[in-house]
Amino acid sequence: MSRLKDKVALVTGAASGIGRATALMFGREGARVVVTDIAPGGEQVAQDIRAAGGLAFFVVHDVTDEVTWQKVMARTLDVYGRLDVLVNNAGIAISRSVAEMSMAEWREQMSVNLDAVFLGTKYAVRTMRLGKRGGSIVNVASVSGLVGSPGTAAYSASKGGVRMLSKAVAMECAPDGIRVNSVFPGGVRTPIWQNADWWDGFVQQVGNEDDAWKKLEGASPLGRMGEPEDIAEAITYLASDASRYVTGAELVVDGGYTAR
Repeated sequence: MSRLKDKVALVTGAASGIGRATALMFGREGARVVVTDIAPGGEQVAQDIRAAGGLAFFVVHDVTDEVTWQKVMARTLDVYGRLDVLVNNAGIAISRSVAEMSMAEWREQMSVNLDAVFLGTKYAVRTMRLGKRGGSIVNVASVSGLVGSPGTAAYSASKGGVRMLSKAVAMECAPDGIRVNSVFPGGVRTPIWQNADWWDGFVQQVGNEDDAWKKLEGASPLGRMGEPEDIAEAITYLASDASRYVTGAELVVDGGYTAR
């Protein structure tokens, strides 16, 4: 498998969920991977890539901190000499009605979900321009950035911001051969659901955890939740040369949820 052979790729939020699946897939596809996350579990992901014969290293990374972004890019250049792909995947979700949401909760979601994407994109563009080889930036948004639902005002606003940021930067960077696209996952079976503050109450309401998953699956026309690998496949396509004529695009991977 060599869709990303010899490309240097950085994936944020790669310790679990979509980020983990993407980093592992990148490694299998021949990329040299920079695994970053604020959680130390990212080291295991890098080890798994190396155990499978790939190249990877892990960096503890607070994506909201500009200085840390500068250091991560410098380390990438030191180790691999260039950057070809950035996946801005790190994100958080706080479910709260707009009337009950605090300013701190609003700002935290904007900081992680939107400000960090700006910072990553900014420094990826600078780094890619140094190599004069073009590149691909893939920003992970959400179907919540396309349609509204109760309790997601800040999350939806942040992901809608990712959508338009990606389009604007795609126009700026097209002359450099740097492509910028966004991916919009629907419901994906990742720890973010079970870590949500409403999950325990939801499980109690429907009966048990199996029933909770079944109810979520029922919201998809395909009748199932997405798996992290489903989203990783879409990201890998946008990172690869197979999508060389694709920029400023929105790739929705939601089992048909937003088609209704």
